[in-house]
Amino acid sequence: MVANRGEIAIRVFRACTELGIRTVAVYSEQDTGQMHRQKADEAYLIGKGLPPVSAYLHIPDIIRVAKENNVDAIHPGYGFLSERSDFAQACADAGVRFIGPSPEVVRKMGDKVEARALAIQAGVPVVPGTDGPITSLKEAEDFAKTYDFPIIFKAAYGGGGRGMRVVRNYEELEENYNRAYSEALAAFGNGALFVEKFIDKPRHIEVQILGDKYGNVIHLYERDCSIQRRHQKVVEIAPAAHLDPHLRDRLTKDSVNLAKQVGYENAGTVEFLVDKNGKHYFIEVNSRLQVEHTVTEEITDVDLVHAQLRICEGRSLPELGLKQDKIRINGSAIQCRVTTEDPARGFQPDTGRLEVFRSGEGMGIRLDSASAFQGALISPHYDSLLVKVISSGKDLPTAATKMNRALAEFRIRGVKVGLAPGCGPAPSNYPNEKYYLICTV
Repeated sequence: MVANRGEIAIRVFRACTELGIRTVAVYSEQDTGQMHRQKADEAYLIGKGLPPVSAYLHIPDIIRVAKENNVDAIHPGYGFLSERSDFAQACADAGVRFIGPSPEVVRKMGDKVEARALAIQAGVPVVPGTDGPITSLKEAEDFAKTYDFPIIFKAAYGGGGRGMRVVRNYEELEENYNRAYSEALAAFGNGALFVEKFIDKPRHIEVQILGDKYGNVIHLYERDCSIQRRHQKVVEIAPAAHLDPHLRDRLTKDSVNLAKQVGYENAGTVEFLVDKNGKHYFIEVNSRLQVEHTVTEEITDVDLVHAQLRICEGRSLPELGLKQDKIRINGSAIQCRVTTEDPARGFQPDTGRLEVFRSGEGMGIRLDSASAFQGALISPHYDSLLVKVISSGKDLPTAATKMNRALAEFRIRGVKVGLAPGCGPAPSNYPNEKYYLICTV
C-alpha cells in the first residue's frame, strides 16, 4: 500500500509491479477521479467526511484498510505521514512493515533539535543555533544579541519551507516569530521553533543515502538544490556542478557516518548548506524518499524505490549489488517541477480543468506525473505539482539543452503554469551562469 497520492504513489506502484508485488491505493473523497487510484491493483476510500488533507493524515483509517486487506507493507511516499514516527509505530503495532527507518530513527531525525545534537556527536559541523526549541520571543532576542542578524526561524517538527522565516533586523523579529509559529502549528500540529544563524546565499547540497538492517550504509553522491523559491526547491541537479572533490568527500563521509551512528535503514537524505568559503554545515535529515530522487537515479542507474522495497524485505545492500565501490556517477541530470502556479499572482496555485496538455518528450527526458492529462481536474486542496521533468545527458550542458528543449515543447491550457525555459543570470550562489535554467515551473 502507498499511504499517499499523486505522482509519488504511481512511482511506487510501478516499482512494485516490476517486482511482481500487488499494489493498493488509498484515496480521499475529493480524489475519486485521480490517476493514482486507477494505477493500483486495488483502491480504497479513507477519511470519509474529513477535509481533503486530513484524510491522508488519518492513521487509524489507513491502518484499518491495511489490516482488512492483508497489506504486508506501507510506503509513505513524501509529505503527509512520511516523517511521522507515530505512523511508523502504528504500522509496526499492526504487524505491517513500514517502508522506511524504524519509528525511533524517524522520531530522532524528525526532531531537528535532536538530529542536530546527533550530528554534533558524529563530528558533523552544524550551523550555530539553539540547543532546543525556543518557547518565547525573548529567547530569540537573546540569540540575536549573541550571534547578530540575520537569523532564521525553523519549524522543529517539519520541513518543506513551512514555518521558516529569515529575520534581518530587530524590527522584523516579533512579526516573523509569530508567523513562523503559526505556519508550523498549521502545517505540523506543533508550533515549536528553533533559531539558527542564517547563512547568506549558500549552496544547498544534499546527499542520498541507503542503509540496510545489517548496519551497511552507502551514499549515492549529491544533488544541488540551490535554486529555490520561498525556501522550496524548484530545480535540482545531480551531481552538483563544479563541486570541489575534497568537499564532496567530506559531505558524503559525514552523511554515512551520521547514518551509521543512528542505525539508519532504508532511503534518506542528509542536507547541508555550503557557504561561499566552501565550508559545509549540516541542516537536517529527511527520513524518506525525496521529490528529487529522480536525478540520483539517472546518474547512478540505481532504482531507489526498488532498493527501498528490497531492503524492507530484509535484503542486504551487498545482496542487492549495492556496494560503495560500485556506485559511479554517469553524466548529469536536472529536474524541474511543472506546477499550476500563476506568475502574475505571485506564483499562487491555480485550479481548474486541463483543457490542453502536451508534454515535452524525447531522448534524455523522463516524466513523472499523475494529474497531467487533458481533462484532468486540478484540485485546490493538494500540492500544485503537475509533472516532474527530468533531463539527463553526458554532462550538465547536454542535460540543460535537453531540459530547455523539453520545456519549450509543453502546451498547457486551462490553468496557469509558469513555464520560462531559457538561460539567464545565475543566482550568486550558483557556480555556472551559462547553464543556469530560468525554469520557474
